[in-house]
Amino acid sequence: MIRYVAFLGSINVGGNRLTMAELRGALEAEGFVNVETVVASGNVLFDHDERPTAGLEEKLEHVLRHRFGMRSIAAVRSRDEVAEAISANPFSADGEPNMVHTMFLESDADPAQFRVLLADHEGRGPERLAIGPRALYIDYVAGAGNSRLTGSFIERRLDRRGTARNMRSLARILAKMDEQQN
Repeated sequence: MIRYVAFLGSINVGGNRLTMAELRGALEAEGFVNVETVVASGNVLFDHDERPTAGLEEKLEHVLRHRFGMRSIAAVRSRDEVAEAISANPFSADGEPNMVHTMFLESDADPAQFRVLLADHEGRGPERLAIGPRALYIDYVAGAGNSRLTGSFIERRLDRRGTARNMRSLARILAKMDEQQN
């Protein structure tokens, strides 16, 4: 079995209320093994037979929709993909760990759409952006809470759903994944 993490979007915000115990139980009933939530709501570690992450994303989204009535992105990544999301983020070297984020996307962003995002965001704030594999790297510089660069702004321009985590959270998730492998 392989250890994976699912980054769930919009859990415990708006009307999407769900306890992590309920989520763990539902996933275990669907064949996910060693299910554990970590850092904050919406980060779920689990073991599963090796398979393409797209299939696991579909399975998780199905559980959320049919068990809990939630439409949410489930961005599934392996341990190596989480490590890459940290090391490949060009802003992690000089940005603050709680301000630098990786937004996990449901698929690769189209470079032309990324250029539209950059053009539409120009003059709206100090954020820095870069594109990665099934990811968008963001340095919120002055903080994500007051930024005009929102998830919905990004998703509309990229035509991709996503969910973001900061470098501090990703480092804790990676450490937890490494604990399980040892």
